[in-house]
Amino acid sequence: MHSVQISSDQLPSRRGASASSRDHGTRAHPDVAPGEIAVGVVVGRASEYFDFFVYGIASALVFPAVFFPFMDRLQGTLWSFAIFALAFVARPLGTVLFMSIQARWGRGVKLTIALFLLGTATAGMAFLPAYARIGWLSIALLAFFRVLQGVALGGSWDGLPSLLALNAPKERRGWYSMLGQLGAPVGFIVAAGVFAFLHASLTQEDFLAWGWRYPFFVAFAINVVALFARLRLVVAEEYQGKMGELELEPTPIGELFRAKGQHVVIGAFTALASYALFHIVTIFPLSWILLYSDQSIVGFLMIQILGGFIAAGAIVASGLIADRVGRARTLGGLAIVIAMFSGFAPTLMGAGSTGQAAFILIGFALLGLSYGQAAGTVTANFGQRYRYTGAALTSDLAWLIGAAFAPLVALGLCAQFGLAWLGVYLLSGAVGTLAALGINRAMRFKS
Repeated sequence: MHSVQISSDQLPSRRGASASSRDHGTRAHPDVAPGEIAVGVVVGRASEYFDFFVYGIASALVFPAVFFPFMDRLQGTLWSFAIFALAFVARPLGTVLFMSIQARWGRGVKLTIALFLLGTATAGMAFLPAYARIGWLSIALLAFFRVLQGVALGGSWDGLPSLLALNAPKERRGWYSMLGQLGAPVGFIVAAGVFAFLHASLTQEDFLAWGWRYPFFVAFAINVVALFARLRLVVAEEYQGKMGELELEPTPIGELFRAKGQHVVIGAFTALASYALFHIVTIFPLSWILLYSDQSIVGFLMIQILGGFIAAGAIVASGLIADRVGRARTLGGLAIVIAMFSGFAPTLMGAGSTGQAAFILIGFALLGLSYGQAAGTVTANFGQRYRYTGAALTSDLAWLIGAAFAPLVALGLCAQFGLAWLGVYLLSGAVGTLAALGINRAMRFKS
């Protein structure tokens, strides 16, 4: 396994820091080691994605029965997925709000508020009474907490991935870009594992009555651990000094869009193939299996967990591939492969348990390879001044356009018109990525 390394001329050395402190008569501060930065990136993203997937899995397995029992299962799931999308709508608003908080009070305050808000919203869902007890108020509260999750996720951007990428040697930028993406499969594996354990250990009645609440409590505990792990970095003098040196600080949103608005839009569409696939292999299949199959939910979750491990390995592989052929070429090549996958994905999903397992495992492999380079491929367009805010908003818009409504749209279209629409959805994401990469390349040649 590769270790994270940053050359000695990129971060202050322990000897240099000590010498400088002696020269100025101040006490020496310990360096932020490159390995610690990488750990902070993975731990931070894994905790966020655990919250993310706990809610997503519950949207398919739990919420239709608990909060929409007055509807048939399909309609209840569609409404559940509609509320699922609210976090992605609120996420850009959270980014804008918390950028203002950081500009006034600092990165540490911003991150503390954001992660406590995220943990509180997630834990709050664990205490929600079912529709049978308080009626529509339970649905309103679920939607409220989901919006708070989105606002908090927008505020949780700490700039660590950008710091790693900017400090990386040019020939290893693909490797450094993929580190932050590893949080997604880690978060999914843990979330799916917790739900699989509870589903296997409890009766269906107990699971729907109280068992589903435990993963939300776990999410709060994980957020607390992640908060301290990340704060240990972001309040360090060396870290803040390096962020300031690289101009990784908030910039006014209006100024960003006037100067680099086209690059925000291009960046959002560049990741479309990966983000469209993201929920098609994680959340959508659970709802489809529950509605239209007699497969064991626990068994299917175990297949998805295996897919999560495959995705993690593929993310690592994407870093090695991108350093050989380039990040844009890697992302474009994977978009073509995803377009090809879209042609037989509906057949696999309709071919019983064997075909569905193949769909999950192939899909996770493609997801890892593409998602590993989905962030940061075109963020160099922002330059140093706009990179911090531009990277955050680009990611927010990519999630909104590509992933927010994927379970809702895919399930609605496939239930109404057939699984062929699953392929159409994936193909549209691949086309969006290829078009954005082509436009970005053309703009670079013009400049």
